[in-house]
Amino acid sequence: MTRASDWLDGYIAAWASKDESDVRTIFTDDAEYWFRPDDDRPVTGIDAIVKMWGDPEPSDPDHDLSVLIENDTLAIITGTVNYPGHEKYSNMWEVWFADDGRAKKFVEWYMTPRKRGGQDSATNGA
Repeated sequence: MTRASDWLDGYIAAWASKDESDVRTIFTDDAEYWFRPDDDRPVTGIDAIVKMWGDPEPSDPDHDLSVLIENDTLAIITGTVNYPGHEKYSNMWEVWFADDGRAKKFVEWYMTPRKRGGQDSATNGA
């Protein structure tokens, strides 16, 4: 396993459990969590991230995520997240690591499928 794949496993476990200790295991005390790279400001600090993490989601997500590339300080994770009955997202995540392997900065880049003729591109093969 690599630092990034270990971190991703921890993220997925924390996402499923919503347990505060699981979230604290993957983010530093002063971490920044950016939902979009162009947000005015991130969710900052572990207490704020833990609180945000507990917010309800539209449904239980299905995900297919993997590490695309990494070095000692940065991982790029890509894949899809599907909230059945709600929306499907294509994702790219930046994970900036602290020396201890937790994320000190997390940035989500996501897109929804392009709509074409009443169908999204995920269902019409485009």
